[in-house]
Amino acid sequence: MGFDPRQWPAGPRSSRPITGNVDALLEENAALKREVLRLRRLLDRYEGLERDPRANTRTVWVTPEQAQQWARQLTQQPGWSSLRAGDAAHGLQGLLDQLNRASFLPQLSLEERLDRLAPGLGHDLQVALSALRGKQLLAVMAAFALYGVSAREWLDDDPRRVVADLRQRCTSERRTRSDRRSTDRDTSGAEAWNDPSRAEAYRQLGLTWGATREAIKQAHRRLVKQHHPDMGGDAAVFRRVNAAYQLLIA
Repeated sequence: MGFDPRQWPAGPRSSRPITGNVDALLEENAALKREVLRLRRLLDRYEGLERDPRANTRTVWVTPEQAQQWARQLTQQPGWSSLRAGDAAHGLQGLLDQLNRASFLPQLSLEERLDRLAPGLGHDLQVALSALRGKQLLAVMAAFALYGVSAREWLDDDPRRVVADLRQRCTSERRTRSDRRSTDRDTSGAEAWNDPSRAEAYRQLGLTWGATREAIKQAHRRLVKQHHPDMGGDAAVFRRVNAAYQLLIA
């Protein structure tokens, strides 16, 4: 675009004026070229968005409306009333803490782990749950801690099964704690050393009897990464690994 005044035809017959500020005119010419290129790139971008309107949008994994609907559906299922929020040692809160400790990345929060599995899921869940309180909030969070990314499908398609699983997990956790207290009271040191359940727990983690706590934790992290259902692993093996870890680390 534009022209170079230095190439203007010269001669005694030429009556056209020649600018005296050649540098300014050339700079204006270059600026116009840059503006045309910018507008062309902007036009290409808008044409691309018209072809695919989702090109610049991120998947929203969970909306507040979905979270509230899940909470309503859970409260209508058999066995819901027997669930309770509890504290760090009992109920849904205790189950949530236990599932977080037994996860493949126990040093991260539930939201951070979900973001690792599906970018944005943990953040979206945290925002969506901001309107829930108490048992409803803990139940939905425990569902995601239990099922991972597939929790959305479980909550949508089979909330009855979700409540049943949460009840079973809470009951199992209470029974395990009670059994441990009973074992601590009634079993001598020699009998505990020969406890077949502990021997099986060491075998499940691939350890020898008397392994250190650090070795138990390292083996647990390695095996849950390998067998976590969200990572393509075997759910039954994953549960056995977690049960063995909980028994040995108590």
